[in-house]
Order: sequence, then structure tokens, then C-alpha cells
Amino acid sequence: MCSYCGCADLEVVGRFMAEHEHIVNHLSALRDGLEHPDRRRAAAETLAAHLLPHVEAEEAGLFTVMARDEVFTDHISRLCGEHHELDELLARVADGEVDLYPRFEDALREHISREDNGLFPAAAIHLGGQEWDEVERLTPRAGAVRTDR
Repeated sequence: MCSYCGCADLEVVGRFMAEHEHIVNHLSALRDGLEHPDRRRAAAETLAAHLLPHVEAEEAGLFTVMARDEVFTDHISRLCGEHHELDELLARVADGEVDLYPRFEDALREHISREDNGLFPAAAIHLGGQEWDEVERLTPRAGAVRTDR
């Protein structure tokens, strides 16, 4: 988690950065269980249970508001695409394609870095008070999980 610009002091950004750290902390259980199908599946399900609501919250609030500005549209689109790729990679690892694990971990860490060190500081600088109010309104509360997916 970066600490140089102060963006983590914004409630929703601080939450997302803390969730990133929590998600990364779950990688070790998956890594340790790769050769044990039951442990691998359980670790992947636990990781997905943290990753899915996090991704949905980012996309519902901050990404929605930032994507309205053409300066950020392509970048937000790329990040959303990465969310889908991460989901697919995690599912494939869970299903036994353990050789994909390093690719999944690298992609996850790089994605988090792009958000923590790029998007979030840019949001802190670019968005105004009314936009942050909208981000807060649109962002599902922590721990909220959609059931229609």
C-alpha cells in the first residue's frame, strides 16, 4: 500500500487499499495448497469470496464515476478487463491448472499496483466533493455480496 500521496485517507480509497492487502494475504494459502486439490479449491474459494465483492464495489462506485471522464475511460476499461481475467485465471487454478498460478499472482499484484499507485492517486486529485459523494453512494458497503451473479 502506498503512503506518499494521502489518497488512502479518502474513505473509499482507504477501504479498497486495505482490501487489496487482505486479498494479497490470502495468496499464500492458495500457493501452499496448489498440489492438494481440496486445499487448493478451498483456498481459491476463500480468495474469490474476498475478491468478488471488492471488484464489484470498485466498479459500481469509483470506476463508474471516473469512467465518465474520457481521460480515464480507457484506463478504467482496461482495469475492468483485468478483473475478468483475474476471475478466469483464479477459476482455472482452482480447477487444477496449477501451472497458471504464477501468472495469476503476478497479474493480481500488477493490477493492484496500477490501482494503488495510479488510479487512486489520480482519483484523489481529479474528483471533487460532489463526485466523491456519488462514489460513496454508489459503492456497496464492505462485505456486501451480490447474489445474482
